[in-house]
Amino acid sequence: MNETIDWQTLSEVEKIKHDSNYLHGTLTESLADPITGAIASDDTQISKFHGIYQQTNRDLDKERKEQKLEPAYSFLIRVRMPGGMVTPEQWINMDSLADKYANGSLKLTTRQTFQLHGVLKKNLKSTIQKINESLLDTISACGDVNRNVMCHANPAESPLYPEVIELAEKVGYHLLPETKAYHEIWLDKKLVAGSKTVEPFYGDRYLPRKFKIGIIIPPNNDCDVFSQDLGLIAIVEKQKIIGYNVVVGGGMGSTFGISETYPRAGDVIGFCTPEQVIDVAEKVVAVQRDNGNRKDRKQARLKYTIDHRGLDWFQTELEKHLGFSLEEARPFKISQTGDNYGWKKGTDGKWHLTYFVEGGRVKNSGDKKMKDAFREVAKITDGHFILTGNQNVILAGVSEKVKPKINAVLKKHNVSPESISGLRKNSIACVALPTCPLAFAEAERYLPTLVTKIEDILEKFGLFKEDIVIRMTGCPNGCGRPYLSEIGLIGKSPGYYNLYLGGNFEGDRLNNLYRENIPETQILKELESIIADFAATRTKDERFGDFVIRKNYVKEIKEGKEFRH
Repeated sequence: MNETIDWQTLSEVEKIKHDSNYLHGTLTESLADPITGAIASDDTQISKFHGIYQQTNRDLDKERKEQKLEPAYSFLIRVRMPGGMVTPEQWINMDSLADKYANGSLKLTTRQTFQLHGVLKKNLKSTIQKINESLLDTISACGDVNRNVMCHANPAESPLYPEVIELAEKVGYHLLPETKAYHEIWLDKKLVAGSKTVEPFYGDRYLPRKFKIGIIIPPNNDCDVFSQDLGLIAIVEKQKIIGYNVVVGGGMGSTFGISETYPRAGDVIGFCTPEQVIDVAEKVVAVQRDNGNRKDRKQARLKYTIDHRGLDWFQTELEKHLGFSLEEARPFKISQTGDNYGWKKGTDGKWHLTYFVEGGRVKNSGDKKMKDAFREVAKITDGHFILTGNQNVILAGVSEKVKPKINAVLKKHNVSPESISGLRKNSIACVALPTCPLAFAEAERYLPTLVTKIEDILEKFGLFKEDIVIRMTGCPNGCGRPYLSEIGLIGKSPGYYNLYLGGNFEGDRLNNLYRENIPETQILKELESIIADFAATRTKDERFGDFVIRKNYVKEIKEGKEFRH
């Protein structure tokens, strides 16, 4: 059937996708062009589907412009690994690639995967081939498709962990694009003669925008299920997962100055059985594929489709696609979004060490050789690694015999787990400057310093160990899920941030704007006043986010459309 498309009414990216020959684009030609360190403009959109973002070193942009040089182009490569589990061999491979082709560090993301930063165009193919040789890949790590599927991270917290990571892998595989462009371009695989590339599910324009899925086992909401386009909450009875509550319409991104854009916490719309869950996931994506906004990419996420058409409409459409109705949602209780640090013994007798990685950046710094330590751990462990949705790592599945050897390695490299503040261990920062082209301000490079200054305030009022969720991003796109934090800081311009308060510890309530475009001195002044009040007048066991709502520092947000930038 020939489809007549009025391209004038659609976003430019829709035609780029359509004309790309199922994600081939002109990437092969771009990679072969020796004149520039960049790829063609249209290919910067297509490369995302292959797990690649073109970036520049913004610290050098002005200097290079004065020298009449093109920007210092490099690329971010993001790995697809549902549930964040990697073998020791895969860790060692990624560690080596970081040294050989990237900037010498590994970035652990808020979607349980690795990013390599600073890869030059001439090294892209070699890097991706080496990633694939270790049985990982980068397909659909970015782009207008289903992204890396997240799930509950810590095996020590539930004997049902194997079920949810298996589900994450199945859902991720089920929703992969079928084009062979990735294999042809990066792995030199040739298309079998007579075969034709098609996308029976996605079609030649794929989804209107990115799509994110996360799975949790209550009471821990460690992958922020209400931030996902599709969230699945495991319902456990008698130590068995009897099914999943279905959450739809979460999403963090917004744009300064455009009130029609906003973060949104997802809605629980029902319950499905384990046998139905992959079908439900596919059909939720299908409803968005067919009805999402392809004219305006700032309105293209599922959250806007639901808000524009109504939740009742969405449920009706979903039921049409499924051929059955979801059951009524089952009760569940969430206690936190953060990770539980330290060694924990699982029901299988294995040990699991959840290790805090500030900003998710695995690197050597001075005499603290974290990167070297994890590489050595990978060589001696009889377990594996799991990346968490909070940018941390779990040294998982370790035997009683090997546990002290791992402790010795961490000690040797001066990175033994330390006692840290409740604020720091609940902190998240996106990459921001110098590589992210969207950042208005610092995040990863600055948040640790700011946290230290806030810690001094907390110590003054006897709250150093108080668990408070703080998240910082360099722009309003929400990669670090800042809008669900108790204290959120969103970069507005260099050195200036919007301060948001009132998200809750459980991760199902948005925060609200408290102060706009303020520098560090005012951030600290505002927080000190509120923290002093919190110390003096909080109720028993009251969380900071709940306190600021009760004391009317900010109004509680009931739905995303109430959000102010």
